[in-house]
Amino acid sequence: MESKRMNYLKTFLLGFGFLGVSVIWSVYNAFVPLILDQRFGLGAGFISFIMVLDNIAALLIQPPLGVFSDRLRSPIGRRLPFIVLGAPVAAAMFGIIPSAHTLPLFIFSCITLLLAMAFWRTPVVALMPDITPSGNRSQANGVINLMGGLGTVLATLIGGPLYRINPGYPFYLGGVLVVIAAVLVLIFIREPKEFIASKLHLAAKGEDTHMENKVTKNLANVFSQKDKSPMYILLAIMFWFIAYNSLETFFTLYGVNHLGLESGDSAFQISYIGLVFMAMAIPAGLLAAKFKRKRVIMTGIVIMIISIVLMYIFPPEVLTNQFASLMGSGFYVLSIILMLAGVGWAMINVNSLPMVVDMTDDEHIGTYTGLYYFFSQVAATLGPVVFGWTIQLSNNDYRLMMVIAPFFLVLAFLMMLGVHKGEAKTSKTVQE
Repeated sequence: MESKRMNYLKTFLLGFGFLGVSVIWSVYNAFVPLILDQRFGLGAGFISFIMVLDNIAALLIQPPLGVFSDRLRSPIGRRLPFIVLGAPVAAAMFGIIPSAHTLPLFIFSCITLLLAMAFWRTPVVALMPDITPSGNRSQANGVINLMGGLGTVLATLIGGPLYRINPGYPFYLGGVLVVIAAVLVLIFIREPKEFIASKLHLAAKGEDTHMENKVTKNLANVFSQKDKSPMYILLAIMFWFIAYNSLETFFTLYGVNHLGLESGDSAFQISYIGLVFMAMAIPAGLLAAKFKRKRVIMTGIVIMIISIVLMYIFPPEVLTNQFASLMGSGFYVLSIILMLAGVGWAMINVNSLPMVVDMTDDEHIGTYTGLYYFFSQVAATLGPVVFGWTIQLSNNDYRLMMVIAPFFLVLAFLMMLGVHKGEAKTSKTVQE
């Protein structure tokens, strides 16, 4: 394989793909629960069930696609074909969601959207380590997460006011941004030459050609190998995503029902996590290069725990104590705490994928990226259900979110204690 050098411009352009993914998730998680609550009158438990139907499908699709993309060869490479097919479908379905006024059509639109997103999410994320050397992957992931943070900010900072004008506007904005992001990636990103073929084919290399069997084999290998580092970090990823995804899913309803905020204002508060995440994305990668990825991730977990516990300790009147106003929404004590959480989340999220892919070789980056998303999707499936039914069975006590989330973050911290691999590879390590 030809040697790779980090290209910041190329990494920045690749980040547009992640921007598109981030916009979709942020708008979806902020406003779909509101629509289910306000348009269809569903309780938190049933909302959580609908919110995870798509994740169950993605759970089954993303790992096989990671394996499949490792073996695919085409005139544009092994990852880009998935973007060509998946991004337009995702954008179209996203635009239909706010116009669906019957529950079956609404659920169908959501599931189709997430299937399309699952189809291209793993391959586009695997592009980063494909074009970046091991020693620069935390920094590159910082650049990409900077773009992802920008997507979150666009979705929540602009999406909140747009939602007040017309509930469909944030979804239309998201669909347009996804198409633009995908086009930019397809125009400017070129995959390594060894993964480009004159015609479409699979590189079998004597491996099992059944994708599901291969995924099962990879999962079994992670849990059975002597070095348990891959197992521990994948479990840690599952635990911290249970905490984060569940908070993200129900935060808008938490703001409305527990804090008494208006819907658009509550959704707007999530933008403070995105703003700080965006500002911290590159520094988080640089910190990992200096102090090691594991230490930075574990520090980020502690910061997240402190932030969430503060939201539990402080009463609503303190959390909603307003210092200023921005775009018609308040800047509260809550906003400051969410900014602190953004610092912690950047330290965790920027460095976790590089740790996972640096536990394997370049030929299996897509496979390990698929495992990363398998465990994150397990979290996205279990977390909202646990949180949603806990809230519903407690007579809609949304404050309980701030008890459950730290518990799972503590579990993630304990798992990280067992991780001993995944730091940046030196040239000596690569040769070995």
